[in-house]
Amino acid sequence: MKYVILHAEGMADHPRQELAGKTPLQAASTPHLDRLAQSGELGLLTVALDNGRHGSGLTGTSILGYEPKKYYQGPGPLEAASLGVTVGEHDVVYRCTMVTLKAEQPPGTKGGVPEIKKLGPHIVMEDATAGLITSEEARELIDAVNEQLGSETIQFYPGSGHRHLMVWVNGKPRAVCADPQSLVGRPIVDALPTGDGADILRKLMDASLMILRDHPVNDERREAGNKPANCLWLWGEGRAIALPSLSERFQVPGVVVSPSDVHRGLGLVAGLEAVDPARLAEADLRAQAAVAMDELKRKDFAYVHLELPDAVVYDTDVKAKVQAIEAIDRDFVGPFLEGLAKLGAHRVVAISDPGSVHQGKMAEGQWLYAYHDSGIKSPSVAGRRFTEADARASAVPPRDATKFVVRLFAKGS
Repeated sequence: MKYVILHAEGMADHPRQELAGKTPLQAASTPHLDRLAQSGELGLLTVALDNGRHGSGLTGTSILGYEPKKYYQGPGPLEAASLGVTVGEHDVVYRCTMVTLKAEQPPGTKGGVPEIKKLGPHIVMEDATAGLITSEEARELIDAVNEQLGSETIQFYPGSGHRHLMVWVNGKPRAVCADPQSLVGRPIVDALPTGDGADILRKLMDASLMILRDHPVNDERREAGNKPANCLWLWGEGRAIALPSLSERFQVPGVVVSPSDVHRGLGLVAGLEAVDPARLAEADLRAQAAVAMDELKRKDFAYVHLELPDAVVYDTDVKAKVQAIEAIDRDFVGPFLEGLAKLGAHRVVAISDPGSVHQGKMAEGQWLYAYHDSGIKSPSVAGRRFTEADARASAVPPRDATKFVVRLFAKGS
C-alpha cells in the first residue's frame, strides 16, 4: 500500500470580482483534482488558527497529525532544520525577511520623500519580498549584516529569495512579532516587535536598515528599477521542537517532497527523509512529479508539498493564479496520479489551503480536501469538482485535520 498526502498550498481562495464571483479553483480547469473529488470523499478539514503562531507550516503540521497548539512553533525553526542550521535547546530562531520600507511625508511638510533613518512613525511596508529579490543578491546582503551584527549570541543565515534566518542563542521566545505580508501598504509603527526581548529585536532591525540602505547591491537594484531590500524584518520566532516520528508511529517509511524550506524542515523533524532541494529547485512541474514518483517507489509514504510560484502568490493578478493552478493540475497532479495508479493499492488525500499570505481572508480555518482509496469502489459523483463550494456542499461533516492521518494509515480500512 502506498500512502500520499498531496498538499497544494495557496490554491484555496475567496470569490473574486475579477472572476465573476468565482474562486480561482472554480475558474480553473482542474480535471485531475476533480477526478479525485468525484471518485472519493470530498469535504473540509479543520485547522486550528488560534495557537498564537503564524506563518507557513501551520497547515502542514496539522495534516501530518500534530496538534499545532502543542507542536507548531512558527516557520523559523522548521527552516533551520531544512537548512541544517544547528539550534540549541534554549535558542530562538527568527525568520529574517528582507523587505522594502518607504517613508511617507508627514502631513503639513514640504520637500521630497524623507530618508529613512529609524523605524517608527511615517514608515510604511512597501513590499514584504523586497521585490522578489534573488537568492544571489540576498546572500550578499545577509552576509554583510552578519559581518557587522553577528556575535556569539546572534547569527544570521542565508536562505532563499527574501527568506532568511536569525538565531538568538539563549534568546527570549515571547516577543510578539508580525508577519510583514500582513502590513503591506500600512505603517509599521504599531507592528514592530513588543514584549520580552523586543528591545533587542528592534535594535537589530534598526541596525540592518543602516547597513542595507546604501549597500551596493541595493544601489544596483534601484538603478535597474527594482525595489531595494533596505531592512530585515524579524518574525516567525520559535524554539526547535522534537516531533514524535511519523514513520515510527505508523511503521511506514516516508519521504517529504517539497521545494519549500519550511515544509522540507517539517518533514525532517517528523522523521521523514527529504528529497535533496537541488533536485527540485530548477525542475519544472513534470520533472518534480517524476522525482516524487521515484521516491514513492522506494518509500511507502510521501508528503508532497506544492506551492504556487512567488511571482503569482505576491501578485494581484488573479488570472495568473488561475493559470498557475491549471499548470499544477496538468503538469504535476495528472502525471503523478497516473504513476501512482501503476504502483498498485494506494490512498491519497489532496488538501488545499490559502497559504499563509492570504490566510487572513479565509480565517475560518477549514480547508478543502479530497480523499481516494483505490481499494474502495465508490460511485462516481458526476460534475463534482475540487472547489471550496463543492467541499462545503458535501454531506461529510468537517474533520479535524490532525486526526485524518490516522485514517490514512489505518490497517484494513
